[in-house]
Amino acid sequence: MRITLVEGDITEQRVDAIVNAANSSLLGGGGVDGAIHRRGGPAVLAECRALRASRYGRGLPTGQAVATTAGDLPARWVIHTVGPVWSAAEDRSALLRDCYANSLRVADDLGATVVAFPLISAGIYGWPVEDAVGQALSVLRAATPATVTEARLVLFGADTFRTAERVAGGEP
Repeated sequence: MRITLVEGDITEQRVDAIVNAANSSLLGGGGVDGAIHRRGGPAVLAECRALRASRYGRGLPTGQAVATTAGDLPARWVIHTVGPVWSAAEDRSALLRDCYANSLRVADDLGATVVAFPLISAGIYGWPVEDAVGQALSVLRAATPATVTEARLVLFGADTFRTAERVAGGEP
């Protein structure tokens, strides 16, 4: 699987699946989650509400992943995953890595070939960018998915992109 670093807006990626750094409610929020819900439109929210009414009444657990339609986004699916909130007192990095691994598994189950990931937990959840990139790349580099041929790490802002390039060693 090829790993590509891209500076930009994840809602503009023309891919099979876009990964959403969701909150556990699945009902939208700020940051990436809010942008995906706004751009995806009512179809994404309707499927998220159906998931809450059936399988995830208490919300999607941290590290898990589930797919919905992409609605008006330039993708077929949105894969929602809930990242952990950063804690200096508790190592939650396994949960962060689970977000990437479980999202890839869901993408494979869907038959997706190109998947766009945000930098999960690095926004409002406070995960340090450098470590968040390292966690993401450790999972993506070790993965051997059945159908996914490209994992795109979409980084918002020039500073975040430069950090990701540095952590990746210039070659992802």
